Amino acid sequence: MQVRLTYQLTGVPGGAAKELVRQARDAWVKRGYKFQSSDADWSDPFPSVSMRTVPDDFWMTALTGVVDRAKGEGLAAISVTSPCFAADSVATADPATFRTAPDEQAERRALAYSSRIYDALQVPHAPLGEGEGAGTYRDGSQTYAHHSWSTQPLTEEETARAMERVQNYFDGVGWTVRHVPTGAGMPALVARNTTDGSVAHVAPSTTGAVRVAVTTPSVPEEPAMA
Repeated sequence: MQVRLTYQLTGVPGGAAKELVRQARDAWVKRGYKFQSSDADWSDPFPSVSMRTVPDDFWMTALTGVVDRAKGEGLAAISVTSPCFAADSVATADPATFRTAPDEQAERRALAYSSRIYDALQVPHAPLGEGEGAGTYRDGSQTYAHHSWSTQPLTEEETARAMERVQNYFDGVGWTVRHVPTGAGMPALVARNTTDGSVAHVAPSTTGAVRVAVTTPSVPEEPAMA
């Protein structure tokens, strides 16, 4: 499960709305939070700032712009998205068991790989869509952890640069990579970690978003040695 909260302040002068978002950015920077890509382009009609907390990995976005040019009124909006967590186990599981269960280990690996792919892409994420997020599923006797999300829509040039960066990441960590044709005109990357069998799909889409999915098999715990 992920929790997302959005707060909007409307009907304020456009310049004041922009200053409020800058104040939020400055407060986040002062607390040591990291830019997800770079600072906002403040010349853009709707500049946005995307940051993340360290090390717990909350995602935060602040957006501003003028929504009524006749009145000069703007908005300032802040969204915060939590990292994924297992909602059905948090309240009752023993902490040590929760950390070491094979299914939980697989979920943590999937989320860690997903986070590293996010760092490699260096582009802002979009709010979770239908069917996205973290979960597990079973295929026969094997259980898999799965995490999926999408970036915000990108230009063709931005997509090409982001895909090149993630290709370099996979090459650098030794994942095997295949290129798969897509309807977006740019091939998707299907990468496999030969050590634990994890598979990552990073695919451009016709909407301009890059869709990311990571699937990791659970590895049964080895019996304790006598």
